[in-house]
Amino acid sequence: MILTERQLNRTLLLRQHLLSRASLTPAEMIEHLVGLQAQESMPPFFALAARLESFDPYALSAQLESSALVRLSSLRSTIHMHTAADAALIRAWTQPVHDFYTQRVEIVRPAAQLKGFAEAAEDVLALGALPNAALEAGLVEHFPDVPAKALGLRARNELPLVQLPPRGLWKGSGGLVYDLLPRWTGVPPVAVDDVVPTLAPEIVRRYLRAFGPATAADITTWSSLTRLGPVVKRIEGLVTYRDEAGKTLYDVPDAPLATGEEHAPVRLLGRFDNVWLSHANRERITAKGTRKEWGIGGGGAVIIGGGHLIGLWKPVDGKVEVVKLLRDLTPDERDELAEETVRVESLLAS
Repeated sequence: MILTERQLNRTLLLRQHLLSRASLTPAEMIEHLVGLQAQESMPPFFALAARLESFDPYALSAQLESSALVRLSSLRSTIHMHTAADAALIRAWTQPVHDFYTQRVEIVRPAAQLKGFAEAAEDVLALGALPNAALEAGLVEHFPDVPAKALGLRARNELPLVQLPPRGLWKGSGGLVYDLLPRWTGVPPVAVDDVVPTLAPEIVRRYLRAFGPATAADITTWSSLTRLGPVVKRIEGLVTYRDEAGKTLYDVPDAPLATGEEHAPVRLLGRFDNVWLSHANRERITAKGTRKEWGIGGGGAVIIGGGHLIGLWKPVDGKVEVVKLLRDLTPDERDELAEETVRVESLLAS
């Protein structure tokens, strides 16, 4: 079965709950999406507000404070918000990505070959959570000839370190304070060697439920884990389709497929959202010729409409400021943008 570009676009939006909002809890949505990109504090809140019928940002903050939800480096070695259980699982699965960055990123490389590093970092953190500067200073005592920045970054790569509140809370602020994931959450660590043979197939299935149908290259883009083609082929029970270019797309058999005729409403998303970062071909949701308008470090948060990127916005003094529209909106889209603006401004006023 061949799936058209439009079917794939609408199916992605359907599974992302961006065609219609869901009555899930924030934790249920975060679990469904296998985490929220949280490199900056605000995008996770906009991501949930766009997808949920009802959303209280302070309730989400309370779950971060209680450790039911956490922020740590996971997919693509970037900060994500996960449930506590998923944080342990996804972090273990992506440990090879963190190891790769330790060896290959120039700023971390001075600390890459140190023996006994994990034990030293655990010793520094033995008495409890530490601000980043204190963690780096403690590591310098163990490795005095290595730059503190390199030591701190390797610690984040080597160990599952949670960024503690108030950093990441709704309208909260705070410096980097780290604690070990098992101690902060009470969730036992997951052994890296146990994930690949036993749990990796289920992680891939979860990705497909939220982002599929997809290629093995798409899963690599989402996770930064490589050589996944043979892994995906061995997963039992997957179905396959082809896209219009003839590429094989993998999927779970019980996930919904869109017809391509569904209405795709206007939504205001954050500056970062995994809906943009989880496919090798970004044109699944970014119309041809518009990708350059948005990127890491781009000019604003994202407006989608008609299934694709249509503009950029940013919050200014509690209001939605449209930075740029990439095309003329239809009358219905203008009405939807006005409705979404009211909804987001209500969130910003809370």
